[in-house]
Amino acid sequence: MDDYSKYEEDCKRIRQDNNDLLNNFEAWLKLSGLAEKTIKNHRSNIDFYINEYLLNSGIIEAKDGIYHVGGFLGDWFIRKAMWSSPASIRSNVASMKKFYHFLSAQGLVSDEDLELLGEIIKNDMPIWLASASHGSYY
Repeated sequence: MDDYSKYEEDCKRIRQDNNDLLNNFEAWLKLSGLAEKTIKNHRSNIDFYINEYLLNSGIIEAKDGIYHVGGFLGDWFIRKAMWSSPASIRSNVASMKKFYHFLSAQGLVSDEDLELLGEIIKNDMPIWLASASHGSYY
């Protein structure tokens, strides 16, 4: 098997795993009593993150994506998503927090990783918002 075939095979496997995660995430959100529109928005945000950004950044599994949120929200999303704005950054942050709390509840992400995510968001959010406002990135 050549490198590209292996890449394609790995992506296919991870996309299937991601679909299962997204379905379970959606069910978890429903149990929390969120409105259907909010659930759809969170699922869409996370689907874009794990199936577009992470798989195009070196075949990164969703559970390991917690370390890549800054690169996504502070750079890639602003440059690649035509709909990027301060509001969409905030929406994605809310989705990321919920998704990684869900993964933590599944035992896939540690409490330390969740704490790190919180620190990254707290420290970098003003930069992300300013970058999205100006259409540039840091």
